Amino acid sequence: MLHTFHKALPSSSSSQPSINLPTQTLSSSPPSQFQPPPAASPSPSFPILKHQRGFALSRRDLAIFGKSSCLLLLLGASQARAEEDIITDTPKSEDEAAEESSPAIDDAAASSCTERKPTKRVFLDVAIDGDPAGRIIIGLYGNDVPAGVDRFSKIVSGAAGISYRRKEFIKIMPNYIQHGGLRSYGVDAELAKGRENSSLGNESLVEEWERLYERCPGTKNLAGSVAIIVRDPSKPPPKLKLVARKGKLEIDQEEVGIEPNGTEFVISTKDSPELDASALVIGRVEGGMEVVQRIGQVKTVQENTGSPYFRVAKLIGDKRAVVAERGFNRPYSKVLVTNCGVLE
Repeated sequence: MLHTFHKALPSSSSSQPSINLPTQTLSSSPPSQFQPPPAASPSPSFPILKHQRGFALSRRDLAIFGKSSCLLLLLGASQARAEEDIITDTPKSEDEAAEESSPAIDDAAASSCTERKPTKRVFLDVAIDGDPAGRIIIGLYGNDVPAGVDRFSKIVSGAAGISYRRKEFIKIMPNYIQHGGLRSYGVDAELAKGRENSSLGNESLVEEWERLYERCPGTKNLAGSVAIIVRDPSKPPPKLKLVARKGKLEIDQEEVGIEPNGTEFVISTKDSPELDASALVIGRVEGGMEVVQRIGQVKTVQENTGSPYFRVAKLIGDKRAVVAERGFNRPYSKVLVTNCGVLE
């Protein structure tokens, strides 16, 4: 049986049926022109990328995605440029224009504050314990601070009914020396009231100080500057109290302390920014700065504000602490203005 089955099978040498596989024939003719994919719609939809194993994008999807990304980038850039043009073309407000012009204004103000020219000259003859120390010549800025110069020159010349003659320097600090000025009571006040348009008020001086303080940046009281003390920055605010008026209780303000009367003046031996909050600069020393330096070397009462006893006494309002504080930095020697006047 096996032999018969073997004979039934065709032999290997016999002709087997041929299987025709499709073969690609190479042609010498040029390949057909590549047709690009259709243009993307105005609002293309990106292919959704599914994170699946063995996933791959087709060439058509890549082409659409690339063209859409480039289009969006171009649109975003053009929109950003348009917004920049709109911002650039927007007219500037008055505040912005003022801010841009403020540096030029500040430079002009600073130059006007540092390049002031004296319009009047006065002198002070000083003696220390009766020995003549010399003459101090001061140039006054009449065009910049007219109210302060008018007050100072009238007192120096005696036109105010009273002058600085026989008046003392009451305080000597490391950076400046201070003159005591005139008293707002007693003989000085009576003599000042006896002259027409003469008073010891400081309202106009404070207004002038405010304008100068805002206009001139930086330190005002430089070495050699002469300034009038017009306010006391350490003065406490007024106290509120109840007052009976016409059968009714009303709230009134009680002033604490006394404001300067605008006659005390200081001469700076060094730059003194601590004076900027209280003193109005009216001029500068043009001659006799060695006399000012000599006054600054006079021995004074030692300041004792760091003592715990003084702190407690001042905290509880002990009058002895106030009296002691007034004596700090006072010269042991008598530094006096023996003569003063206006130079022609």
